[in-house]
Amino acid sequence: MALRYVQLLIIFVLALATYKRVLASDPDILSSYIVPENNKVDANFSTYTGFWDIFDDVPGTLNITKAALAEFPALDGQNVSYAMLKYPANEDSSDWKEFNLHPHTHPHAAELLFLVGSLEVGFMDTKNVLYTQKLKVEDLFVFPKGLVHCQYNSFANLPTHADSAFGSANAGTVSVLIYMFVFGTGIDNAILVKSFKTDVGTVKKLKAGLTTHK
Repeated sequence: MALRYVQLLIIFVLALATYKRVLASDPDILSSYIVPENNKVDANFSTYTGFWDIFDDVPGTLNITKAALAEFPALDGQNVSYAMLKYPANEDSSDWKEFNLHPHTHPHAAELLFLVGSLEVGFMDTKNVLYTQKLKVEDLFVFPKGLVHCQYNSFANLPTHADSAFGSANAGTVSVLIYMFVFGTGIDNAILVKSFKTDVGTVKKLKAGLTTHK
């Protein structure tokens, strides 16, 4: 009974995520732009300066600078947004987050990545087929809307950066943490072993790893 409950719970969560992804999109607007309250429209309204000085330093950890709806209100209704990703060199480190953008999705938009350095990328389609690529300077790579993907700087002593364009003012970022939801609920180890066809040792390692990286 408990095993069946876990299976149904996982199916429900995945179905809900898929349903929300199907409905999620930027609404069409009937005017040239959407003006927030207490704002006036002039050239400053369409100007964003959040990327000033972005090349002045070499990042010590993964750094993401965004120009999305929250940062740049003029994008409301325009179906575009932008981000710049800076990765430190992949040197020996105990912090897994420093040079890795963990698996995630953007439920509202595809992502078009332009490389100004070198990077390894990958995404998984709805048939669970994994596509990976090693990118170099001036390469473009597209992550389809809603699909799980990640980026990784595997190059020692070489920091890198990439520019991302999105087909939504609010592309959204959803970490792929379904397994964290399941392994972090206190469900008995024996049930998890049977549900995921693994062993107690693996389950304990996963739980310990999740605790370490919270």
